[in-house]
Amino acid sequence: MTAPYSYDLRQKVINAIELDGIPKTEASQVFHVSRNTINLWLQRKEHTGDFLPKPNRPPGHSH
Repeated sequence: MTAPYSYDLRQKVINAIELDGIPKTEASQVFHVSRNTINLWLQRKEHTGDFLPKPNRPPGHSH
């Protein structure tokens, strides 16, 4: 499983879109993050108030 994007990168991308007014498409090219990922971060911020990554739990069940 890949590691989630750093909080710092997420913050830079979201600030570029919300504060600087950069379009999502341009931000995705500048920061090398997919448009879908940016949309997910924005949705998470809208629902939870922040764009922290989800907790990384390995598959399986707890013992």
